[in-house]
Amino acid sequence: MTHEARGPATGWFEGQSFCFPIRVYYEDTDLSGVVYHAGYLRFMERGRSEFLRAAGVPHQTLLAKEEPHFWVVRRMKIEFLRPARLGEALFVRSKVLELGGARMRLEQAVCRGDEVLASAEVEVCIVGPDGKLRRVPEPMRRKLQTYL
Repeated sequence: MTHEARGPATGWFEGQSFCFPIRVYYEDTDLSGVVYHAGYLRFMERGRSEFLRAAGVPHQTLLAKEEPHFWVVRRMKIEFLRPARLGEALFVRSKVLELGGARMRLEQAVCRGDEVLASAEVEVCIVGPDGKLRRVPEPMRRKLQTYL
């Protein structure tokens, strides 16, 4: 059975923000059972990917083009505020702040209930196989603008 046959990952919109649930597994933690700092980056990556899927513009849309395009992280400013621990149920909140010609700026937060554990401002851009910037395709831009 393929992943798609089992159904998509879950998540929900709260206004313009997309929330994606995460469970902290052993592999996400250091020896003390606290999420290792790089774990938050993986959580946020999953949140961005699932936001794109829920918005109707999954990564596969760009990969299927005659000349594949890719979203890449250009810049990230992150603050670690509180620790997350093994077994906790968290969620990643993602919100589009700005959509430029080839870039998108998002605000992301890893949360435990109402408590923000880590927050980041992330700038992603679209590049081609040669690493050069490409414009956000117009159909994708129209869908993403609805979340500004």
